[in-house]
Amino acid sequence: MNTIRVAELFAGVGGFRLALDGYRDPEHPEFNMPAAGPYDTIWANQWEPPGTKARQFAARCYETHWPNGTLVNRDIAEVMDLAEEDPRVIPDCDLAVGGFPCQDYSVAKPLSQAGGIEGHKGVLWWEIYRFLSLKEPRFVLLENVDRLLKSPASQRGRDFAIMLSCFASLGYSVEWRVVNSAEYGAPQRRKRVYIFAQLDAPKWQLRERLVTDGVLAEALPIKPELERQVEFDISKDAFEMTRAFGKGDKVSAFRTAGVMQDCRVYSANVTEDYNGPRRTLGDVLVPESEVPEEFFIPADKLEKWEYLKGSKKEERTNKKTGFTYHYSEGSMAFPDLPENPSRTILTGEGGAGASRFKHVVKCESGRYRRLVPDELDQLQCFPKGWTNTGMSDGHRAFCMGNALVVEIPHAIGKTLARRIANGTV
Repeated sequence: MNTIRVAELFAGVGGFRLALDGYRDPEHPEFNMPAAGPYDTIWANQWEPPGTKARQFAARCYETHWPNGTLVNRDIAEVMDLAEEDPRVIPDCDLAVGGFPCQDYSVAKPLSQAGGIEGHKGVLWWEIYRFLSLKEPRFVLLENVDRLLKSPASQRGRDFAIMLSCFASLGYSVEWRVVNSAEYGAPQRRKRVYIFAQLDAPKWQLRERLVTDGVLAEALPIKPELERQVEFDISKDAFEMTRAFGKGDKVSAFRTAGVMQDCRVYSANVTEDYNGPRRTLGDVLVPESEVPEEFFIPADKLEKWEYLKGSKKEERTNKKTGFTYHYSEGSMAFPDLPENPSRTILTGEGGAGASRFKHVVKCESGRYRRLVPDELDQLQCFPKGWTNTGMSDGHRAFCMGNALVVEIPHAIGKTLARRIANGTV
């Protein structure tokens, strides 16, 4: 195929499109990025509940960069209802991509609130399933939090087993990998699972596909030594996976990498094998003179920040029940060290309030400050100022907390494009 037609689900501010299509704008050369291959995103969907105009800031950012009418800013469930009546509502594509909403799996929530695939946004997996059933793209590339491989807590690994079951029922073979972006040179330690699927793939040798032969193995090399290898079968019946998979297991059967073909799963823990350049938090920091005053932490607020970042062993009482318990947590670096890759950006990175999870850096003047949105853009490997499209600083931080590290799907896209051109997928 000369052009690889892409459909982007849950598009956010366009991370997959930027990674694959690249970006060219003579009026804004600071945003220009190379394409991963002959990709052309012909359709995209982005919608933020509850659907109010004020909540569509990510869609407006997307349309600012690609004002060509390819973005549908409408609830994906409504779009799929229309497409099932008339498939022409969504154009045919070769590759479907998406970083589907992950709040129900996210480590930012207490485990007791991790609803898994039955949770409020976990159900959006079924919209992806509907899309794949209807449009049958040859390839799929998805991104989610790594907790997906072991959720829910009551039935470890069930959610991912359901997804693999769905893929198998549609004729897809699957590779997956938990990727720490800093281990492949990015300036952020962000762990996310990437899922690559291929329709009607030729026969795979499962171990070789995982270690050397797979698209993910070529794009993101790993060492040949594997740990905790497992091999087992899943069912094409998603209800069976819902009912039985992971029952009574203390840990998930799924490791940090794996492959599935014809319902046979091979999985293992792997180690990255990367020798290229590496970047750090310090590489994206803007000069102190460019930081607005509101991002500096007042001296009288530092004590609260230090407390929240520090280790704790203290007695606490539940205000509703009166139950007294002992609470403990470890310390975090304060301030964040510029010589290391940053910690994972969360959606709550914006706002001036003290927080355990927000990043804080110390300036040459000795003052402490939060990260500005331009720095958050760059920690996700977007161009500096990508989200500066009229939204608030808090919304810019929210968008980056939900985004992906652009360089990871860019690397995967380059490998896939080369293999398609060579006929070696």
